[in-house]
Amino acid sequence: MCGIVGAIARFNIVPHLLEGLRRLEYRGYDSAGIAVITRGRLERLRLPGKVQTLADALASAPLEGFIGIAHTRWATHGPPSEQNAHPHICCNEIAVVHNGIIENHEALRLAQSAAGYRFTSQTDTEVIAHQIHWHLRQGLDLLQAVRATTQELEGAFALGVISIHEPDRLIAARRGSPLVIGLAEGGNFIASDIAALLPLTRRFIHLEDGDLADITREGIAIYDDKGRPARRPEKLTDLAPDAVERGQYRHYMQKEIFEQPQAISETLEGRIARGKVLEAAFGPKAKSIFDQTRAVYIIACGTSYHAGLVARNWFEGLAGIPCRVEVASEFRYRHPVVDPDTLFVFISQSGETADTLAALRKVKAGDIAFTGPPPAKSPALAICNVPE
Repeated sequence: MCGIVGAIARFNIVPHLLEGLRRLEYRGYDSAGIAVITRGRLERLRLPGKVQTLADALASAPLEGFIGIAHTRWATHGPPSEQNAHPHICCNEIAVVHNGIIENHEALRLAQSAAGYRFTSQTDTEVIAHQIHWHLRQGLDLLQAVRATTQELEGAFALGVISIHEPDRLIAARRGSPLVIGLAEGGNFIASDIAALLPLTRRFIHLEDGDLADITREGIAIYDDKGRPARRPEKLTDLAPDAVERGQYRHYMQKEIFEQPQAISETLEGRIARGKVLEAAFGPKAKSIFDQTRAVYIIACGTSYHAGLVARNWFEGLAGIPCRVEVASEFRYRHPVVDPDTLFVFISQSGETADTLAALRKVKAGDIAFTGPPPAKSPALAICNVPE
């Protein structure tokens, strides 16, 4: 999981990109980088280490620009290093930041190497920059080139793309990984999480899966996965800019530990009344599903998997219902055999865990075997900490 932020505005956006990265550092902190277009040139700085390392370097060698992208990384392909840090560029013409995993990057790398492109990193992201550049050479504009590239990518991604040939345009795309647009006075922004942009705006548009956004200082145009113009609702958040601040705590882990009672209380508020679970908790059809449940299957990754292990004790000890807990990255590639009255529970802290989402799609598509007659529709419950 990584964090991306991008901006196009009538003012210097570098300080805002840095602040956005600081607010996204919970998503990755082994390297960070920034790229801006200045006087018709791409200027880039990226370093291993935390965002503060990047901020210190920028204090010594300042960058300025009215359009740019930035990234904080948690390494998946290639170790933390300057070469593997984002943004990635191609021919000093385009720059790309990416959150997600490109599953066919090796095949693309081979084809691009044969076409004369040279690689400087071990990441799966660099192929995106080269592929966009290749389409630009075929005569497409930046929006068309990004669309053509996304159609050739397999896996999950949220992208921010800029080009020196179209310096008044920021292109964003998402599939599987979250991406929001922030609408502000004097400019527009993108980020992996609204927390990154709260100091700038409270007006947000959540891109849907497969969406492509063409963003300028004056406005935005959104297209769905078929290339058709799309309208997405604008939402006004009531979160304050300091909602994600570390405050008096030494680090965010300590903050999360001490805020658990408050977090649990706020989660249950409005969902449980006088011992009765309201429809607001799990939806109007939840009671009928729970009444039929004879077994529970919890699927998650990382600390969400650990939370599932705790829940297993409750399901089996308090409800007397058999419960299995599996790592999503293994479950998605298996061919499990389950009882027809099994409730599947998917847990994701971020709401974007790629393996967990893939496992969820697998179950919803009916790609599992049952010990008896299969249900008309597999009941599934997704749990995450985002409102969408």
